[in-house]
Amino acid sequence: MADSTTSRVSFTLDSSLDSVNKIELTAEQIAQRAGFDEDTIPHIAMAVREAAVNAVLHGNSHITASFETTSDSLIIRIADQGPGLDPDKVPDPLAPENILRGSGRGIFLIKAFMDEVNFRQLHPGTELTLIKHRMPAQPGT
Repeated sequence: MADSTTSRVSFTLDSSLDSVNKIELTAEQIAQRAGFDEDTIPHIAMAVREAAVNAVLHGNSHITASFETTSDSLIIRIADQGPGLDPDKVPDPLAPENILRGSGRGIFLIKAFMDEVNFRQLHPGTELTLIKHRMPAQPGT
């Protein structure tokens, strides 16, 4: 039986900056409706923006975004149709030799802001799954 608190939104967009903005705004709105606090919502939006920017830069003509809210998590999937990404080959942005380089920072931020980050090769393309867990309501709040 489906959980009545589960909702899902999904769309495919052209690979463009306008699409990145739409995906980020959608993430912000869904995170707000899901009850995340005002400190967490911008972090979720930034992580999703970084994932969408990577999909636009490294994918090709289209990116797909899906947002699923369950009783305990917000699950966001961003997929592109590019050559694929090996997360183990992304340079560590904190390593001294990479401090002035731009690459690797997006993945670093995504991992810092989300509770779980998973990469899946689609052949062609990469799907990035970002998960943020909802905190149970605290007694007396």
